[in-house]
Amino acid sequence: MLNTYINILKKYIPKQVVVVMALCFGLFAYGQQDAQYTQYMYNTISVNPAYAGSRGHISLGALHRSQWVGLDGAPTTQTFNVHSPIGYRGVGLGLSIVNDEIGPTSETNFDIDFSYTIWTSTEGRLSFGLKASANLLDIRFSELNQYTTDPTLQQDIDNRLSPNIGAGVYYHTNKFYVGLSVPRFLETTHFQETNLSTAKEQMNLYLITGYVWDLNESLKFKPALLTKAVQGAPLQVDLSANFMLNEKFILGAAYRWDAAFSGMAGFNVSNKFLIGIAYDKETTDLGNTAFNNGSFEVIFRYDFIMTKNNLKSPRFF
Repeated sequence: MLNTYINILKKYIPKQVVVVMALCFGLFAYGQQDAQYTQYMYNTISVNPAYAGSRGHISLGALHRSQWVGLDGAPTTQTFNVHSPIGYRGVGLGLSIVNDEIGPTSETNFDIDFSYTIWTSTEGRLSFGLKASANLLDIRFSELNQYTTDPTLQQDIDNRLSPNIGAGVYYHTNKFYVGLSVPRFLETTHFQETNLSTAKEQMNLYLITGYVWDLNESLKFKPALLTKAVQGAPLQVDLSANFMLNEKFILGAAYRWDAAFSGMAGFNVSNKFLIGIAYDKETTDLGNTAFNNGSFEVIFRYDFIMTKNNLKSPRFF
């Protein structure tokens, strides 16, 4: 099945794009995966609606990721999110926008997140979240190099809309967090009328956790884990370890199981503004190719902290 699919793609798409789409075959045939992040610990709202409002104030975040730089048609992702507790005790609301592009395909997700939090102890909080989303899909067949005439590839797919729902739970204290979520429950078939293939959006299950140790008065250490499971794709396990010095400088490393090593750095410009960057080096055969310069990611987060009593510490998640 995979070889047949690749041979069909070669008729229409440049060689480098075929490589990307073959490696991401699960995206088109078995099950579409959500966008991938190295700095997931600062972007939790994108995968778990229960995180909405957990920082205790209005929080804005923006991220850009360029994957497999140098490879034509490689994935790029941009996210923007804002979330905050609102006037009713325990209630949080959030809005997320995620744009994901690979080759001639673009997807944009608009998510509205709702959470409700209960206190389980003097420090522990347990949150339940719901996510309502709308997906817009564009496929620009007109951009492909077509050497044969195929009626299924003569008309672009523009702004195909599909709704979805998701849910999650999230528990945290000042030093520990753990969350379980499924951002999208509905399995949507996107282009069933074509003869090329079927893209079916399947459930992605996320497990995230982390803990912050105070090694001394000026140094904090936080290991973290993200596990993502989706039918038809390998289990993704991301392990990371970050150090924070003087509440300002962050330095760390990560390993994506059988996929990549990553380096991360961050800087708290103030107690409100965080800048983070990451670089991934593939450990797969794709990482050894001359046209793959690795993956880059940058994230910005701004918290509207009005009083010192509203400051979340440590600011590691």
